[in-house]
Amino acid sequence: MQISASDVKKLREKTGVGFMDCKRALEETKGDFDKAIELLRKQGIAVAQKRSGRATAQGIVGSYIHMGGKIGVLVEVNCETDFVAKSDEFKNFVKDIAMHIAASSPRWLSKEDVPTDVLEKEKDILKDQALKSGKPEKVIDRIVEGKISKFFTENCLMEQPFVKNTDITIKQYLEELMGKTGEKCVIRRFTRYQMGEDLEA
Repeated sequence: MQISASDVKKLREKTGVGFMDCKRALEETKGDFDKAIELLRKQGIAVAQKRSGRATAQGIVGSYIHMGGKIGVLVEVNCETDFVAKSDEFKNFVKDIAMHIAASSPRWLSKEDVPTDVLEKEKDILKDQALKSGKPEKVIDRIVEGKISKFFTENCLMEQPFVKNTDITIKQYLEELMGKTGEKCVIRRFTRYQMGEDLEA
């Protein structure tokens, strides 16, 4: 099947993927745009995951101010090239993440960032609660495991459901961005300020 340059251009504009990849996707799906987009997303995410060792020296620091200056967020998101850092796709992602942090107030970036002592203390509290509620000893560990999973979801940015689309987590949203840009992208760090936080009355 002959694929026209205008079709390839149209698919490129929709996905942000390179010309040859768009052409190949259209050829493989016999010109079906929806199937081509789906194919590129699958391939793009797979490629982005393979690029996990690539350097991410570019990117931007985004900010978000909420509730008339009562909550402020700074977030750094990195990518591989300046070209992607300047794209609307990337900028919108950073803006979304900053807004999400303002709304969801994560304490850490990922599960791996939760300090061991905090995690152990949380497990001890949950185990104690389960024992006091009279649950059988054999199911205690499973109950604690389930509640720790919920603890990660509530407190770790990458595990949280995205506020604008709760069907996906921030981790999945990041994977979608990598699929569209074809680059490794990383949420490196964030800071959330809330007016009057930690001030003693």
